[in-house]
Amino acid sequence: MSPLDVFRRGAIFAAALAAAGCAGFEKATEPESGLVPSAAPRTVGADTASRREHNRILTAYGGAYADPALDILLAGISARISKASDQPDVAYRITVLNSPSINAFALPTGDLYVTRGLLALANDTSEVAAVLAHEMAHVTARHAFARADKERQAVLVSRIVTDVLGDAEAGATTLAKSKIALARFSREQELEADRMGVANLARAGFDPLGSAHFLANMGKNATLRATGFGGASENETIDFMSTHPATPERVEIATRTAQESGRAGQGEHDRGRFLTAVEGMVYGDDPAQGYVRGNRFIHPVIGFSFTAPDNFTLENASESIVGIGPSDTALRLDTVLVPNGQPLGQHLANDLMEGVAISNVEETSINGFPAAIAIAKGRDWSFRIAGIRFGSNVYRIVYAAKNLTPEQDLIFRSSILSFRRLTSSESTEVRPQRLAVVTVKPGDSILSLAERMAVPNRNIERFQVLNGLGPEQNLKAGDRVKLIVE
Repeated sequence: MSPLDVFRRGAIFAAALAAAGCAGFEKATEPESGLVPSAAPRTVGADTASRREHNRILTAYGGAYADPALDILLAGISARISKASDQPDVAYRITVLNSPSINAFALPTGDLYVTRGLLALANDTSEVAAVLAHEMAHVTARHAFARADKERQAVLVSRIVTDVLGDAEAGATTLAKSKIALARFSREQELEADRMGVANLARAGFDPLGSAHFLANMGKNATLRATGFGGASENETIDFMSTHPATPERVEIATRTAQESGRAGQGEHDRGRFLTAVEGMVYGDDPAQGYVRGNRFIHPVIGFSFTAPDNFTLENASESIVGIGPSDTALRLDTVLVPNGQPLGQHLANDLMEGVAISNVEETSINGFPAAIAIAKGRDWSFRIAGIRFGSNVYRIVYAAKNLTPEQDLIFRSSILSFRRLTSSESTEVRPQRLAVVTVKPGDSILSLAERMAVPNRNIERFQVLNGLGPEQNLKAGDRVKLIVE
């Protein structure tokens, strides 16, 4: 198990990392099942459920990202696809989510959602159309309702096993097995949506190869993130990979379906129009989520910063900041709910799972803020933990190491002591990164353009993935490309 898995899977320190309840970051939730498809008659109850689910999604994904140019582009593309589909009467509403994650999904009501992180990875109108066509296929094929029915059946069977046998563990096992079967069913839904989406792309006049191109680029981006962040990506657990189609499989199916349409390589794939729409779009973290800058996390809205050791790579997850370091080390920064009257040292001591022992608890002050630090040890891992009260929140910092040497612990303590309030000038100086669109000039190269990217490392690979370029592809004067700038 990698050190990051200690935090992601919670195998050792689960209670100390998740059970206390994160106050500052909210996770996305599964859509509720009390919704009706867009083409069905709507009722007051259905509209209420739809709005409730819509608001939950906005909360989980940072709200809606307002950009009229993007809205016009996406609305026009979706209208063309809908008109060319088997159900042209279905009404769709598209929301761009203010999230750097690469995601898109649909509710059975016809509400479609795409993150700005996904839009940043796309490179022309056919690729964006492919994403929308795929999600629209989920709606017309009523996949959400099939999944909701399966979920209800799985929960019902689990309750029956628990009640009849009086065995909660057996009921939980039954539910877990049902969820794996449900994931396999979802895998078939994804492939069906791919096929339907590609066919509708061709009928709508877009290049049907846009789907294969975008899926391939998503795979390259996932590989880049994984190798740059200490191993497998967050979603690549055994269950996920065993029950969902691997990207190469989806690329192969999308390519074959495009070729069968007789229009592969034909139709609209307007890069210029798409780049004009995304130029200036926020890239990466939003101010409300804080920024990762190298090994430093800065939150200009809340007003604090924290610096990890020099050799750590940080990632701003939806519920926390997680980091990976060398020699089986990792960190997590999140917020926890601690009553005002409870000493922080007492909270650290109580916030442990069975098999983890705490010692060396110190009540202290860090840059003027009440704090407590401690050591915790499990069978295979040791932890340096801290709680810092900043305003109405308590920020928890957890460092994990398989071999917590005195030298390593000193580095961890020094990092914890870096937690401080931002000055007013620091809060105003930090700004979000954005996408810039530039025209390639004579003498420009992938190397020279990549060096202009405001990224911490692997500039060339990031530039190639951002622009959908293969390793052997070159640029020519007059081409337009995306850059990440500050």
